[in-house]
Amino acid sequence: MDNKIISRITLNQEVCQGKPTIRNMRFTVTQMLELVASGMSFEEILEDYPFMERDDILACMLYASRISDAKALIPLPS
Repeated sequence: MDNKIISRITLNQEVCQGKPTIRNMRFTVTQMLELVASGMSFEEILEDYPFMERDDILACMLYASRISDAKALIPLPS
């Protein structure tokens, strides 16, 4: 199931300058994660963005979990 979900995340130099996007749309993983981090529920996101699907949100969460599983972390400037 993970591979099917994660395949929704696309990297294409022609879309959003190669940033990770959802299904090759001009909607980045970062945008989705910011919505979730702001406290929006999945249902609210899907209502506000009817072209999104629940699996798109799950794919972003899975993608974020995988890229955060790094061997070394670099602190972000405050």
